[in-house]
Amino acid sequence: MRRIVPALLALAGCASPVPPPALVVPAATAALAAAEMATPAAVPSVAPPTASGDMIFDAWASEFQGRALAAGIKPEVLSREMAGLTPDPRVAGLDSRQPEFSKPISAYLQGVVTADRIAIGGRRAAETPMIADIEQRFGVPREILMGVWAMESGFGAIQGDLDTVRSLATLAAQGRRRGWAEGELIATLQIIQSGEFPRARLRGSWAGAMGQTQFIPTTFLSTAVDEDGDGRRDIWGSPTDALASAANLLAKAGWVRGQGWAREVTAPPGFDFSLTEGPREVPSWWAAKGVRPADGQDWSAADQTAPAQLIAPTGAGGPLFLLLPNHFAIRKYNNSIAYALGVGLLADRVAGRAPLTKAWPQETPLSLVDRMTAQRALTALGFDPGGSDGVVGMGTRRALREWQKARGLTADGYLSVDLVRRLKAEADAA
Repeated sequence: MRRIVPALLALAGCASPVPPPALVVPAATAALAAAEMATPAAVPSVAPPTASGDMIFDAWASEFQGRALAAGIKPEVLSREMAGLTPDPRVAGLDSRQPEFSKPISAYLQGVVTADRIAIGGRRAAETPMIADIEQRFGVPREILMGVWAMESGFGAIQGDLDTVRSLATLAAQGRRRGWAEGELIATLQIIQSGEFPRARLRGSWAGAMGQTQFIPTTFLSTAVDEDGDGRRDIWGSPTDALASAANLLAKAGWVRGQGWAREVTAPPGFDFSLTEGPREVPSWWAAKGVRPADGQDWSAADQTAPAQLIAPTGAGGPLFLLLPNHFAIRKYNNSIAYALGVGLLADRVAGRAPLTKAWPQETPLSLVDRMTAQRALTALGFDPGGSDGVVGMGTRRALREWQKARGLTADGYLSVDLVRRLKAEADAA
């Protein structure tokens, strides 16, 4: 799940010690030391991995051992954890699965921002130990942390129960994301080797995300926090540690203390929607173009100076948002507009703010064939979406806006069933 920012180190000032006298090394000793340094170190002995019966997995496991040893994993740790390791067919299936139908963002968000989650989030925000200390230390509001907690694990109820070592080994052997998966697997072995947690505790999702806030192993190593002071960074059993760790991740990702995350806005008739997902300008710049907060309230002093980007996630006819920098900090947790909107909108309701002024439209799900057809048509018509993988990402939306603008349509980048048909017909006739 997630991208990591390097850890910040607080250095305590102290008086500089007097430097020791220079050490004089005899020439013969220096020559011997140089010769020893030039001699290649002996390769640590490690037991070969147990044959799993899967030729691809076994070939990968044999190659991986050298890389793990080079990364500092001890031979005894590597031998123990690789013994009897086999690929997990559930992980292999989930990694290769492309959904036949893309869930509309409106349906996704309506399933996220529910009365139950709002009520639970409100209770947990009031009851979680040390939540005020976490807010003060990291600058991330408790309602945002409740949104992350709800989205990641249903407030700790759904953490995943798969063996993280086995899951990541399966992903690495498949090869689609080998470099990433091997890096996470080595990080998992480092956690085990450190003695902080045994392998039995490192359980998580099929993609290696662990605990109540679903940290991948490298994120755990660099960012997890022991907030409750028991000597362990227990993101599985301690809500306090899990939420402080999430707050630390958001703070490192650039969370701006005191600013909001987004505002619902309105646009005037005839507005140029090709500006969506484009410039990041302060609210007064957008106001000059007729973009106003949907609730009619003024911008806060902190938000007035924040660069904001306009999005229309369900097209010009649905709710519009100006995204503030903190929205993009949330996306360092999970780089998805839908995810970040889910966290933010749920957080707003937990904090007692009003629901959206504009209702989400009724959307028709697009099939994988629909999405790929639209991408191929855009390519054929000279508007490059960056491939035809069926994933409607920024490249596809940008190409669609360019096509819409060239055809005199509302250039909001929203792909509907009607536009799929229109694109296909135009490409077929070209």
